[in-house]
Amino acid sequence: MRSPGTRRLHLILFPTLVISSGCLNPFAPGLDESPAGSSCDQTTVEGMFQCFQNAYTFRDTVAFGQLLAGSFIFVFRDYDLGIDITWGRDEEMRVTYGLFHNAQKLDLIWNNFVTNTESDTTATAVRGFNLTVTYNPSSIDRVDGYANITFTRVAKGDPWRITLWRDESNF
Repeated sequence: MRSPGTRRLHLILFPTLVISSGCLNPFAPGLDESPAGSSCDQTTVEGMFQCFQNAYTFRDTVAFGQLLAGSFIFVFRDYDLGIDITWGRDEEMRVTYGLFHNAQKLDLIWNNFVTNTESDTTATAVRGFNLTVTYNPSSIDRVDGYANITFTRVAKGDPWRITLWRDESNF
């Protein structure tokens, strides 16, 4: 058992040691001084892809929904039926919510641009991707392919919104 003098010495020395080390709380992480959203800028096409990746990584339907225009259209090829399937923003949000809710982890990697054209108010990018969907340790899907995405905005400097996403993947 410690004597009262030893306890008092610890009570004096510990705060002094902490303050002298320049850290007010040794258990708190340091403050991130980087600008908020610096890696996710919806005013650039590259930033839009980063925002898309962030929404998938964090399974955040609110962030994902902010990327889509009200007139959004999703298109994918049903190879079994030999036809293209199309749906709008509401269905895309339902499908994405289901994916985000049912997956334990989503890993989306954007690869090189195949094509990328941009004007002040319209951009089209075809970009390779790899998506790993982990539902549980024994159920993992891997999807590889290309996303052919059209972005629009009202004026230069405004945030881009996705108006058309044509999925050209192996899924």
